[in-house]
Amino acid sequence: MKFGRKLALSGLAVALAAGAAVRLKDQSASTPVTINELSAIALTRPAPAAPAAPTRDAGLPLVVSDSGPEETLTRIFAEIEGNRLSNALQLTENLLRQHPNYRLAHLIRGDLLLARTQPIQTFGALSGAPADKVADLRAEAIARLTAYREKPPADFVPRYLLQMQPDQRFAIVVDTKRSRLYLYENDIKNGGQPRFVADYYVTQGKLGAEKLVEGDKKTPVGVYHVTANLPRQKLADLYGSGAFPLNYPNEWDKRQGRNGSGIWLHGTPSDTFSRPPRASDGCVVLTNQDLDVVAKNLQVGLTPVIISNSVEWLSLDDWAKERRELNQSIDAWRADWESRDSERYLGHYSTRFKTGDQGYAEFAAQKKQVNASKEWIKLKIDNLSVLRNPGKEEVVVVTFDQDYRSNNLNNQMKKRQYWLREDGQWKIIYEGSA
Repeated sequence: MKFGRKLALSGLAVALAAGAAVRLKDQSASTPVTINELSAIALTRPAPAAPAAPTRDAGLPLVVSDSGPEETLTRIFAEIEGNRLSNALQLTENLLRQHPNYRLAHLIRGDLLLARTQPIQTFGALSGAPADKVADLRAEAIARLTAYREKPPADFVPRYLLQMQPDQRFAIVVDTKRSRLYLYENDIKNGGQPRFVADYYVTQGKLGAEKLVEGDKKTPVGVYHVTANLPRQKLADLYGSGAFPLNYPNEWDKRQGRNGSGIWLHGTPSDTFSRPPRASDGCVVLTNQDLDVVAKNLQVGLTPVIISNSVEWLSLDDWAKERRELNQSIDAWRADWESRDSERYLGHYSTRFKTGDQGYAEFAAQKKQVNASKEWIKLKIDNLSVLRNPGKEEVVVVTFDQDYRSNNLNNQMKKRQYWLREDGQWKIIYEGSA
């Protein structure tokens, strides 16, 4: 049987093709939407190509594309737009053979089969299709297609990855607005420059980002680290092929009064290929196939996971400038501690500083007393990590191995500090063991 007439293209599709932003929360679950609005996104002309990235070390693998179905979805909607519905159906069925539990592909297939017998005006046109489920699948399609055609510029990097320590092989940056997870490699041979590896569709909390309290169904925003690797055998089916807990709430969260627990990176149930953009209780959720790929690059206790409302991108020149500025501030703190000049040393600390039960005044008094007993101090810093915290306040998380030696004490520890920009200068607002 041949297909009937072309699926209708609505005014909404024209708006999308012109670059208008459409968000699920702005749409009523009962508002009809055309399948062609998705093809409009898929066919919108991409932004001009970015300048070529600097030459990389020949031994590193080439950039790999996302392992999900974005490319196939783009082709499907292009075929729909071109009224080649038989081709679109064939591509959709191929996608379902690869991912039998992919609900979005099942919905598209149903629409395409229905188009054989009648004109279709809406996405999810099959009689009785639940409006809320259709809206969820439409939101996923838009998120995937938009991310596929709007890749980050090749010569820009996330602002947050200022410096990874040498043994941190990879870092993760999550953009909740785009429902996207970016994987970056620590390119040691290029001076520790972050190198894009791949990106993946993700699900976040039902009520969005910026978690505040236990049970608010939101995903936290901040700098976190993987703390454990929980295999499938120890988990309920909800978590899919594995889970990686994060250290939420971190020290900065606690200082801001944020609480809660159980924020993980994890997979999807065995009967589900992917979940809608907003469907978790606060965790970051990948498809099982994507989690399995990402998991190979995660190091417990080391891999940073930075979650942002909307990723800020820097040119490599601006990134290098920010990195130098912070490294200079950190080294000045180290040198001033060695000098035993307490006023210079304490000048690196904010008057809002707090660690444990000590505020700035108690901390300053203790340091002055300790320094007075020293004849000399040598301080060595290794394995430095500098990660910028997403958000309005300018905060960086600094982690390093500290080797402290003096005439009457030797001490080694892993230290973590939070630096805050105050009146144009970087000041330490928290420090403690990592």
